[in-house]
Amino acid sequence: MNGDRRTFLKSSLAAGAVLGTALAAPAVHARSRVRRYRTALVGTGWWGMNILHEAVASGQCEVVGLCDVDASQLQAAAEKLRPQTADQPRHYSDFRELLDREKPEICIVATPDHWHPLITIAAVRSGAHVYVEKPIGHTIREGRAMVRAARETDRVVQVGTHRRVSPHCVSGMKFLKSGQAGKIGMVRAFVHYGGGPESPQPNEEPPPGLNWDLWCGPAPLRPFNRKIHPKGFRQFLDYANGTLGDWGIHWMDQILWWTEELWPRRISSVGGRFIKGPAVHGPEGQTTDAPDTQVVQFEFDSFVAVWEHRQYAGNSAEKGENVGCYFYGTQGTFHQGWQQGWTFYPVNPRSPVQHEEPKLNMPDHQNIQELFADFLEAIAQRRRPVCDIEIAHRSTNMSLLGMLALKLGRSIQWDGQREEVVGDEEANRLLARPYRKPWEYPT
Repeated sequence: MNGDRRTFLKSSLAAGAVLGTALAAPAVHARSRVRRYRTALVGTGWWGMNILHEAVASGQCEVVGLCDVDASQLQAAAEKLRPQTADQPRHYSDFRELLDREKPEICIVATPDHWHPLITIAAVRSGAHVYVEKPIGHTIREGRAMVRAARETDRVVQVGTHRRVSPHCVSGMKFLKSGQAGKIGMVRAFVHYGGGPESPQPNEEPPPGLNWDLWCGPAPLRPFNRKIHPKGFRQFLDYANGTLGDWGIHWMDQILWWTEELWPRRISSVGGRFIKGPAVHGPEGQTTDAPDTQVVQFEFDSFVAVWEHRQYAGNSAEKGENVGCYFYGTQGTFHQGWQQGWTFYPVNPRSPVQHEEPKLNMPDHQNIQELFADFLEAIAQRRRPVCDIEIAHRSTNMSLLGMLALKLGRSIQWDGQREEVVGDEEANRLLARPYRKPWEYPT
C-alpha cells in the first residue's frame, strides 16, 4: 500500500470514541488498597501464566493456589510467579482438592479445551467467579451447561476472547456499525499458517510428575505423546477442535459482535488432511488428526460468512495479515486484523485508505490486561462481563458447528433457539459425547 494513500486515524477512533458503552474497552485497574480476591489458577502453562500475570498486576488478587497435573509445569510456573508477588500459593494436582481447600473467590481456568466445562462448573458451584479460556468447551451441550451453571450460581464468568476489548477491534466495530463500509453481504474469516507433511512421532511413557490419566480426564485415554503435551493438543480432536476450534472462535466472535443475528441458520464444510497425510493413531506412534485444510460456509439471514484455514504455503504471496476477517460492503472492504490493526479499502479509488494501528500488550500481542480489568469490574458491580459466557457460547458454537458439518460430510440446519440440528438425529447425537468414567457429562 502506498504511504500517500494511507490515512492513519487518530485516538478519536480508539476505545473511548465508540458507539455506547457496549463497545467501550474497560479502563485498566491501577493498584489499590481495596481487598484482594482469593485467586487460583488451574492450568499453569504458557497462556495461563499470561492471565495470572495480569491478575497479580491488578493489585486485587491474592494468589492462593496453583494447580496442574504436570509437576514440572507447575514448578516452572511457581518460579515465574515468585518475583511478581509475595503471595505463597499452595500447589495442587487435582482441581477438586484446590477448590475444596482454598475456596477461591476467583478461579482462572487455562487448561486444554476438554477440561474447561467441568472445572468451570465446579468452580462456580463452589462460589468462585471464573475467567475461562476460549473455546469454552469441546461440544455444544457442554457450553449450555456452563451457561446454566453461571446463571444458577449468579457468578461472573468471563471468557478469554480478548479481541472484544482490543482498542482497534472496538473502533473497528464502531466503523462497521456506523455504516461506513455500506451494507455488508459477505464476511471472510481466515487463518493461513505454514506447515507441511507430517510423520508419526513415537509414543512414550509419561514423564515423571505428569498424571497422564488425569490430563486426559473425561476425554479418551490415548498413549502419551509429546505431539499432544505440552501445547500440541489443539490439533488432536479428542481434546480440541483443530484450527477452527482454536483460532476460529476469535473471528467467529468478531462476526457475531458485528451482526444483529445471534447464529447462522445453515452450515456446510469441506476439508481434510491433504498435505499432512492420513492421521496415525497407533500403539507405536501418532500424528495429529485435525484437518490441515478447511472451508466452512455459514448462511445467515442477511449475509454469508466463510471460514478458511490452511497449514501450509505460509508465505507473503497474499497481501496483508495472515489472520482476521474481511467484511465486504457496498462502500468498500474492511479488514479486521490482529497485529496490523484494521484497514478499510474504499470502493471509490479517489478516497483514501483508512487504517488504525493496534494497541497490544506483551508478551504475545494480546489484551488480557483490559479483559481482566473488565472481569474485576463486573464482579464489583454485579454485572455481566464484556465477554460473558453466553456470548462466548454462541461464538464457540459457530466453530463447533463447522466441525460438525465436516464430520458429517453434509450441510446442517441450525435451530439456535432450541440449540439443535433440525431433522437430523445423527447430528444431534454429536452435540455431546460420551465421557470416560468416572467423569460425568454436565447437564
